[in-house]
Amino acid sequence: MLDADSTLIREEAIELLAEAAGSLEHVTDVTERAMRGELDFAESLRERVATLAGLDVDVLASARERMTPTDGVHELVDRVHAAGGLVGVVSGGFHELLDPLADHLGLDFCRANRLEVSDGRLTGRVEGPVVDAAAKARALDEWARSSGIPLARTVAVGDGANDLQMLGVAALGVAFCAKPVVREEADVAIDTPDLSAVLPLLGLRG
Repeated sequence: MLDADSTLIREEAIELLAEAAGSLEHVTDVTERAMRGELDFAESLRERVATLAGLDVDVLASARERMTPTDGVHELVDRVHAAGGLVGVVSGGFHELLDPLADHLGLDFCRANRLEVSDGRLTGRVEGPVVDAAAKARALDEWARSSGIPLARTVAVGDGANDLQMLGVAALGVAFCAKPVVREEADVAIDTPDLSAVLPLLGLRG
C-alpha cells in the first residue's frame, strides 16, 4: 500500500492547485505542519481546499500533467505483480488527479478524496468524509481482507503523519523520505527517493 503525495508522486498535488489559486505559500505551510503531525489532517485539508474555491475545473488537467511518478515506481509495481502481489494507493489527495495515474501504473486499488464541483468550478469543499489517517488504515485492512491477503503479508509506504496508522496496521511500515515523526515510528526508513528501494524489503531484489 502506497501513500500518494511525496511517495507515489514527487509532488504534493494540492500545491499544484494552490499555485493556480494564488494560495501556494499558505497551503505549503499548512501541508508541512499537517505532515509533521502538528495539525489535524481533516481540518487542515478542508482549510487548504477552501483556498481553491472558484478555480475552473480545467486546472485539474493542468495539475495532472505536472505530476511526476517517483523514480522506481514502475519497477516496484511490475515486480510485485509478477510475484503475485497487489499494489494500491490511498491518499489524502484527490481522485480527480490520481485516477489516471493509477490506471497508467496498473494499480489494483485507489482511494482518495473528491473535490466538489459546481457549474464547472471548484467549490472549495470536498465531497463526503475526508480520507484521513484512520481511513487510510481502514483501506489497507479492507483491501487485504477482500483479496484474501493476511495482514501479516502487507506492507505500507508513506512519508507523513497521516500515514502512521496505515503503517501501524501493515506487517511492515516503511518511512519513505519521511518526516521525523514517521521515521521514528516506522519499522524501517528509506532515504533514497526511489521506490524500487522497497523491493529488497519484499525479498524481490537481492
